[in-house]
Amino acid sequence: MADDLRIFLRLWAGDRKFGPGKVELLERIGQEGSISAAGRAMGMSYKRAWGLVEEMNAMFATPLVESLRGGPGGGGARLTETGAEAARQFRLLEARLAEAGAAPLAVLAALMSGNMSGGK
Repeated sequence: MADDLRIFLRLWAGDRKFGPGKVELLERIGQEGSISAAGRAMGMSYKRAWGLVEEMNAMFATPLVESLRGGPGGGGARLTETGAEAARQFRLLEARLAEAGAAPLAVLAALMSGNMSGGK
């Protein structure tokens, strides 16, 4: 258990959550150009992926994902500048938290495993 101890970041805004799953969905939409393809890549239904996009779009001042109308080339979706920046800032915050939390996390892992040395 202590060997796989890690920090998990999730942000709350009232009853709305923004965490690594939603950020991964944003990143995959950016890569795939499609909400359905991004959802499939994550093992979720199109309906679930669309629901999460709607939640995120409602959570921020401007939409994170913009759907593109179908046509001869088909529809799709793209990240807005806000969406790309939200994902980037979340990943930056994760990295900083991991760096700042490394020492306390190591102590907690040692406490869990019973391997504390030096009487700490």
